Amino acid sequence: MTSSNLSPHADRFFASDPAQREIARRLYHLIQDEPIISPHGHTDPAWFAENDFFKNATDFLLVPDHYILRMLYSQGVKLNDLGVAPKDGSASAKPRDAWRLFAEHYHLFRGTPCRIWMDHVFATVFEIDKKLTAETADFYYDTITDTLQTEAFRPRALLDKFNVAFLATTEGALDPLPHHKKIIADGWGKRVVTTFRPDDVLDPDNPNFVTNVKKLGEITGEDTSTWAGYLSGLVARRAYFREHGATATDHGHPTAATANLSLSDITALFEICLSGKNTKAESELFRAQMLTEMAKMSLADGMTMQIHPGAYRNHNATLFKDFGPDKGADIPYRVTYTEHLKPLLDVVGNETDLTIILFTLDESSYARELAPLAGHYPCLKLGPPWWFHDSLEGMKRFREQTTESAGFYNTAGFNDDTRALLSIPARHDLARRMDCRFLAQLVSEHRLDEEEAAELALDLTVNLARKAYHLD
Repeated sequence: MTSSNLSPHADRFFASDPAQREIARRLYHLIQDEPIISPHGHTDPAWFAENDFFKNATDFLLVPDHYILRMLYSQGVKLNDLGVAPKDGSASAKPRDAWRLFAEHYHLFRGTPCRIWMDHVFATVFEIDKKLTAETADFYYDTITDTLQTEAFRPRALLDKFNVAFLATTEGALDPLPHHKKIIADGWGKRVVTTFRPDDVLDPDNPNFVTNVKKLGEITGEDTSTWAGYLSGLVARRAYFREHGATATDHGHPTAATANLSLSDITALFEICLSGKNTKAESELFRAQMLTEMAKMSLADGMTMQIHPGAYRNHNATLFKDFGPDKGADIPYRVTYTEHLKPLLDVVGNETDLTIILFTLDESSYARELAPLAGHYPCLKLGPPWWFHDSLEGMKRFREQTTESAGFYNTAGFNDDTRALLSIPARHDLARRMDCRFLAQLVSEHRLDEEEAAELALDLTVNLARKAYHLD
């Protein structure tokens, strides 16, 4: 292929200073071919169970990607014109027409991480050597769609192509995990696993909470109308997920609030929540208690606990009504950690056999709260920059604001947290380059020698994630 301005530069994302760039280049060359460990994400397990061909460029790359949808929607592009099907069953654009519309607006992504990921996919995965524009839209659509119909682009083959050694998906507590059963039966159960996401049975504000708790009892044989039976049902579901490969739980609560209520108080609160008469404050208190209960269960069964707070889900009520969730309308808001986590930490904070990974959408909490907390409590680790901060500058700010208080070894490596399968190698490559860039700066300032930096580069790339998620 002839070179073009779409081809990724070998030194992309490294510092412009020649000395630092050369150090970063050497460090990166040591770890660039290490396997990808993807211990938290939202790819569809059906892909890997069925291992069928993906249909076309639009359905695979455009429609499921809320990063793309939110930018285009902000500029007045309608979601149904992008091929997203409305809930009422009305028509949406044909795949080729939707792709053409995307191509016409691709300039909107200049300077964004989404542009980095997409160009990486176009150039390195599909080997396209020209920019995406209105004029090249059909060429892109045909090239990508045709390539997706080849054996090398079946889902399992892509994991081999990208050198993905471990991939976790995320399923709700009531999910029977049929796809993971198939994955295990086919001998892929050590490579593609599930993650236990129990929000559907922990959140009293969920309109289906009461029904979900009843179903929890039905599938576990426990009397979940009682507090003791409810806890036993959750323990049983955690065991079921572990049988299907899970090593971690995930909690997307609105805040990081935790509680440590007496047995009588939580029993009474549980009864109120089951009655459906709970207030917003009572819902928050119940969720707070359940984070503490989940931490105690993780201490007992060894599952890593992940807490992902601070997202106002489905902020655009009209869009949610018309199209449902995950369409780019989730917005960050500020939550606190030092005060909110204290009840939980009073119970399990000093346990060395427990791993709780904290994420944030509020960067102002890095240096003020998260790094000092993780730099003290044995059970805490910092998750990587997440969602809106999973970017070149976001990764840089994360290391700058957390390293002096928490160090490197109180972080959990990188995870991509993505629904977009083809963005996984692009995201991990960006993270590796940004870590090498940061380490090169420390070496150039004589704060670290290069041998230590090389060890750290490998740890940040694979070893810390393996340890945090108990993969060894």
